[in-house]
Amino acid sequence: MTAIRTLRSALLAVLIAVVALAAVAVPAWAAPRPTVVLVHGAFADPTSWNGVAAQLRGQGYQVLTPENPLRGPAGDAAAIQRTLDTVEGPIVLVGHSYGGFVISNVHDPDVVSMVYVAAFAPTQGEFTQLLLDPVRFPGSQLLPPALQVEVVDDPQGIAGRNLDGYVAPEYFHDVFVQDVDDATAADMLAHQKSIALAANLEPSGAPSWAGKPSWYLVSQQDRVIPPAAQRFMAERMGAQTTELDSSHASLVSHPDEVTATIVTAAG
Repeated sequence: MTAIRTLRSALLAVLIAVVALAAVAVPAWAAPRPTVVLVHGAFADPTSWNGVAAQLRGQGYQVLTPENPLRGPAGDAAAIQRTLDTVEGPIVLVGHSYGGFVISNVHDPDVVSMVYVAAFAPTQGEFTQLLLDPVRFPGSQLLPPALQVEVVDDPQGIAGRNLDGYVAPEYFHDVFVQDVDDATAADMLAHQKSIALAANLEPSGAPSWAGKPSWYLVSQQDRVIPPAAQRFMAERMGAQTTELDSSHASLVSHPDEVTATIVTAAG
């Protein structure tokens, strides 16, 4: 009997040790990975994130690519918030171009970090045209005749939101994404979505990036948002900044680097 008791005591001690080790180890490996929400900008749709989304999913991340209505920052932020409301757990919120303006107006406590990809990062009261001021930040080629205007049926029925801007097809490749092949540029052009001109004049609310860890990817060869403007915004927000030798659409032409930054932001 004494031997049996000794064996039981030894087994119990081993079991207690295993449980204790598991209790210590669980928080490190069982913490939920953030869901990554990728928000597209103007002149694009969710397919612009396909390459990055595929890489993130391949690494085990849940990824959402909601439609950005491109009608104005407040309404567009509300649309993105409806997607975030479906997510349980932490979120990494990523915006490209005008998508950065939108995510700056999303205030969700579950967002743990934010990533800006050649994107607008406004402060309160700023609007996109102010951040494209050619005197402060010269170099944008998103001007007529590359930028064209059309009348559309506004899906939200808001007065003044039915006049849209888009990139003329003959300029799209050279201005928007000059560092991809013809076939890729043609596919992006086929998915182009116009943006309400009024969206460019709507002021931002208080920026959500002010209270979040943030990352910024500057496109050094950007012909839409001048690199100097991107650097100004990134420095102002205190973002961890990386520069890519890329066009405006670095998410398409440099998906590896964009994915790596998002993974870093996800912790």
